Amino acid sequence: MIKKIAGLVKLIRPINCLMMGLAVVIGEAIALKALLTLQPSLLGFFTAFFLTAGTMALNDYYDLEVDLINEPNRPIPSGLIKPKEALIYAFICVLIGISASAMINSSTFIIALISLILMVYYNVKGKKTGLLGNFIVSACVALPFIYGGYAVNNMNFTLWIFALMAFLANTGREIIKGIVDVKGDKIKGIKTLAATIGAYKASIIASLFFSAAVILSFIPPILNLTSLIYIPIVAFSDLGFISLSISLIRDYSSENAKTIKNKTLLFMLAGLIAFIIGSL
Repeated sequence: MIKKIAGLVKLIRPINCLMMGLAVVIGEAIALKALLTLQPSLLGFFTAFFLTAGTMALNDYYDLEVDLINEPNRPIPSGLIKPKEALIYAFICVLIGISASAMINSSTFIIALISLILMVYYNVKGKKTGLLGNFIVSACVALPFIYGGYAVNNMNFTLWIFALMAFLANTGREIIKGIVDVKGDKIKGIKTLAATIGAYKASIIASLFFSAAVILSFIPPILNLTSLIYIPIVAFSDLGFISLSISLIRDYSSENAKTIKNKTLLFMLAGLIAFIIGSL
């Protein structure tokens, strides 16, 4: 039973879920520039957390054949979680997330529904489209900031900047994931950049997306949209992405790409912290 629970937790990639939930709360904080109120904060967090959890479970359900090659230790290919169990689990998580969004306002419900449609399309068909699929995932990563603004009825320019930064950084990460999974993706006909133009060129394009996010991070302080404390924190994030980009171009093997993919979460988290602290 304990192993089954551990498998269900691993299935949803809890760090990803937490970061998406945190992004909504940060979006609300940036929009308000004040202390958050409990109800929209919790409901917003639950929306992003459980929708992400549901789509992660659904992703592994559809990725079973690829994961048997690329990630045999994942809960479903390892036999710890049955495909049908993952599908039921995904449905429950999605239901919780959509219900939470409906309890805030109509705008948040619509945004949550759009995000869900995009992710279902991605898992069913969009993943095989390569870069378009990467853009779909990144749009869903950026949407929590927009969701947060609408949750407190105060969408603003700062949030759009941060949403675009998240989109660019995550697109770079998605391209790197294609380098990690290139062997299985080629077998299954998934047209990632790594599978179609090679890992080296894909690593350069991923680095360009990281660089674009870094350049965009200069805009908030230039326009006085953030406080000075934003600068050292976002600098840590920026230097991290630059360092990872250099490392990736020098060594674009699947093994190094996997290490870099995991490390990007740390610098994306640092970026989130810079957003919220610098905007208060």
